[in-house]
Amino acid sequence: MTDANFPHCLQLLLVSEGGNDDDKDDPGGRTSRGITQREYDAYRLNHANLSSDVWDAPQSAIETIYNVSYWKPWCPQFPDGIDYVFFDVSVLHGPGKAAIWLQQALGVTADGHIGVITLTRLKSAAPSEVISTMTDFRRAHFKNIVANKPTQQKWLKGWLARADRVEADALQMVRSAVPVTA
Repeated sequence: MTDANFPHCLQLLLVSEGGNDDDKDDPGGRTSRGITQREYDAYRLNHANLSSDVWDAPQSAIETIYNVSYWKPWCPQFPDGIDYVFFDVSVLHGPGKAAIWLQQALGVTADGHIGVITLTRLKSAAPSEVISTMTDFRRAHFKNIVANKPTQQKWLKGWLARADRVEADALQMVRSAVPVTA
């Protein structure tokens, strides 16, 4: 439950995100290591002298975008494993969807606002159950995308493999976590 998990979670995430991509069928458009050109352009507004092409973005810029836009403020407050699933869901589906799925997994009102109620419930939740439930939501979401937009079928196998890999890695993080004592 600290920011110390960010480097490890980022390393795992970057395996899923891969390198450079510019698939005409991908609504995200041109990306590098999972960061879209649009996100990188916004980042460059406050960081002079960077290449304009996301494919040439320095690794430090990619890491900062992930840290600021997807890791903080919530992941450092979450238990090991849940932090990684929430992070990965935020990247792939958006932070709002991550908040709602976390709340649904916790059985609290899914309003997308992480506050006292969500954080309090999280303290008594079984991390493995939260991770598996959020992963089930992801699988259902991927299948729903394909059901409503069959042109997205080409990504289903990879999406499901990613969900499985993230779940397995997150559950390993839970098993490896050092218990916190008061």
